Amino acid sequence: MDDDELLTIGAFAARARLSAKALRLYDRLGLLAPARVDAVTGYRYYRAGQIERARLVALLRQLEMPLARIAEVADADAGEAAGLLAAYWADAESRFAVRRTLAEYLRGRLSGRSSEMYGKFTVETVEVPARAVLTETRHVLADELPAWIGASMGRLEQAAGACGGVAAAPYVVYHAAVSMESDGPAESCVPVVDEAAARAWAERHGRTWETRLRVEPARKLAYTRITKAQVAHPQILAAFEAVEEWMKREGLSYDGPCREIYFTDWDAAGPEDPVCDVAFPVR
Repeated sequence: MDDDELLTIGAFAARARLSAKALRLYDRLGLLAPARVDAVTGYRYYRAGQIERARLVALLRQLEMPLARIAEVADADAGEAAGLLAAYWADAESRFAVRRTLAEYLRGRLSGRSSEMYGKFTVETVEVPARAVLTETRHVLADELPAWIGASMGRLEQAAGACGGVAAAPYVVYHAAVSMESDGPAESCVPVVDEAAARAWAERHGRTWETRLRVEPARKLAYTRITKAQVAHPQILAAFEAVEEWMKREGLSYDGPCREIYFTDWDAAGPEDPVCDVAFPVR
């Protein structure tokens, strides 16, 4: 068959093993335009050489690939297209793994095994003194949160260098829920040694850096320590809920928003290394 041979939409659909309806949809989506459209009759004609693209588009749609990505893969040469597909599928598997873990977590809750899940966490309390903290606050969704935490902590720790250094473990305060539907806000906090120097720094640079100084009052925290693997959503939800259940049993009430305290080098830590305390201020 000559690649330049023109076929009616019906003949092309039959050879591509697709419906004419699907071909019209691909045209509307900008994924596969007819080679020619008769100006009088409106009949669509396709070249035989478009059959492979039509089949590829159909298969990629079965993978629920976004339209822009489908066009990118279909327009790439063979080697590049394979790489683009591999990258998309790796991301899809990662997202599915998160959903699978969430489903397991929800199944545990719905089947009444919450106490079993919470039993994996040891909850303790600690008294934290008042301290000056440089902070950066942002409305952020769950998928943006890890990157923002890393970037904001880096900015704040750099600023702390001009304020006598970092005085204690950095932490993130959640003033409202952060999820794919709720954007917080979240507040990155880095305690600093020299409050006066930090106040002067914030007055000079705070607006440019979107940074401010505040004094965190002395607090009592109820917390549980978790590993790097447990920081991932939704495992971390079980840790927060375990602390809340413990607070309820101990007759303690909330004295501020929840937080994550990062006390070690995140990049150097392995999946099973303790890296974070999830905590609630209590009274």
